[in-house]
Amino acid sequence: MYIHIPFCKQACFYCDFHFSTSLKKKDELIQCLVKELELRKNKLENFTIETIYFGGGTPSLLTVSEIQLLIDTVYKNYDVLENPEITLEANPDDLSTEVILQLAKSPINRLSIGIQSFFEDDLKSMNRAHNTEEAKRCLEEATQYFDNITIDLIYGIPNMSLEKWDKNLEIAFGFGINHISSYALTVEPKTALDTFVKNGSYPPIDEGLALEHFNHLVEKIEAQGFVHYEISNFGKPDYFSKHNTSYWQGKPYLGIGPSAHSFYGNERSWHVSNNIKYIQAIQKNELPNTIEILSKEDQFNEYVMTGLRTIWGVSLNRVEVEFGDVFLQHLKKYSNKFIKEGLLVISNENEQIAQSKLDTDLKSKASHQILKTTQKGKFLVDGIASELFMI
Repeated sequence: MYIHIPFCKQACFYCDFHFSTSLKKKDELIQCLVKELELRKNKLENFTIETIYFGGGTPSLLTVSEIQLLIDTVYKNYDVLENPEITLEANPDDLSTEVILQLAKSPINRLSIGIQSFFEDDLKSMNRAHNTEEAKRCLEEATQYFDNITIDLIYGIPNMSLEKWDKNLEIAFGFGINHISSYALTVEPKTALDTFVKNGSYPPIDEGLALEHFNHLVEKIEAQGFVHYEISNFGKPDYFSKHNTSYWQGKPYLGIGPSAHSFYGNERSWHVSNNIKYIQAIQKNELPNTIEILSKEDQFNEYVMTGLRTIWGVSLNRVEVEFGDVFLQHLKKYSNKFIKEGLLVISNENEQIAQSKLDTDLKSKASHQILKTTQKGKFLVDGIASELFMI
């Protein structure tokens, strides 16, 4: 279950997610989230909710009682696992001592804190709402009450030295964090950052610098006992994100709120990215969504894209069983050049393909041939995957 909270105090220059900086419709929208949860309760009636994720936007702008209302509504209308992973995305400036204490008493058991950088000049250049002091204070306090915390860090910021990036990592390690998500700064179309780069008021992105930061990140973080289980995600054993892992493994999920996406078998849908239109539709008992039926090619392409981003890779055996020999031969043919370049590798592993309806067929094979990225190929994975797509 994903619940989108489309509000922020201010717009980060790099962000292209759907949000509004006006909170005038907050109460009305929360009531619509409750109503949508009720309207769609039959969609996952044959499934158990294993994770609930509050994303955004900035979910920490909600009061704990508002968050509790949404969680209670999920429990009332859906079959929920006994101890689900319940994540709240939060910004440091929202995590006062009082709020942290309230959250610790709530069903929230995982915090995703948007640190981005521990340096003031970086935060200002990204138009973040918090400062360095707030970032460090919230982690000092949150780690006393939450064992399961992940933080976001951004690398590849123009003019950021390797020493400065290393310092960011050392500060993060000092808090005993068990999970880190780290992303290269990217210039998304129609963002403020895009405008700044085009008019010359912000330096262009240096991919060479980003690669240097990425390689340093991998080296440093693995030495700390983290597992690089997805291109942008690093977790210590037992601290992988169960929610995001479900996305990568192709499990069904329900997205609630404006702009939220849902996935169910070969069906994908997404809501309108407009708060007013979302509210108007839900109040009329309508779902403001667009539905797409995924072709076999679409499903194959998604599996290749998500599989190559993770440590679980792409199972050639699964491709053969689920998609057929034509897809398998296509994958082998087009991956061959990347294997020769040292960007991909095929390994034989005794690996169970979790959550596949074809587990029985797959287990009949002594081992599984897994297509994975090498360390050299990880930074280029999206481009590599797109060349393996079945068009």
